[in-house]
Amino acid sequence: MDNTLAIVLAAVAVVIVVGAVLYGQQRRSKRLRDRYGAEYRAAVDETGDKRKAETELRRREKRVDAFELRPLSAAEATRFSDNWRAIQAEFVDDPGRAIGDADALLGEAMKARGYPVADFEQRADDLSVSHPQLVSNYRIAHDVADRHAAGQAGTEDLRRALIHYRALFDEVVHPGVERLPDEPRTFSQEESDYERPAAVRAAIRNDSDERRADDRAAGEGRRSVSGRRGAADL
Repeated sequence: MDNTLAIVLAAVAVVIVVGAVLYGQQRRSKRLRDRYGAEYRAAVDETGDKRKAETELRRREKRVDAFELRPLSAAEATRFSDNWRAIQAEFVDDPGRAIGDADALLGEAMKARGYPVADFEQRADDLSVSHPQLVSNYRIAHDVADRHAAGQAGTEDLRRALIHYRALFDEVVHPGVERLPDEPRTFSQEESDYERPAAVRAAIRNDSDERRADDRAAGEGRRSVSGRRGAADL
């Protein structure tokens, strides 16, 4: 009887331990999925295995935790913002060169923050730890730059790539600044007196407002034509 009870208690203990391990694994998996989102799914697709993907993401976290990251000084942030402003202006005349300069400037800003100098893939992996929602667009922008070098990307591709670069640049140079979801800003609230030239704004901003304005103008034109026809019928 005592042996039977001991066996039952041992079995219960094993079940409890296994349950605790599984529960812990599920919590860790959920934390990684919630934190990394699309980057989590990309890691699973790349490794072909959820456990390997999660091991890779935790490896990234340990690597970045070892960095001595620091915020930029006000002077540094201003200098980087001025350089970005020049890139935006450059885009109007030379979009391809502007994209290359944007990628290089982002790398310089990362280095100033304390990220080690590395190739693009390592930079993207490091950035994914603090900016998981933006790093996928960073990869897209870099791919556009590569395709442009091969003569396979048009001006619209480059424009969207610049927007992606700008969103991540904003977060690296001005972390924690609240931004509108459809219009990432390069400059902090203290720099709100800066107004972008219209030509640059047209080159880098999302054109949804322009399309809506065109639609309204077209509608007004149709109404105007209809009114003239009605007057003529009278």
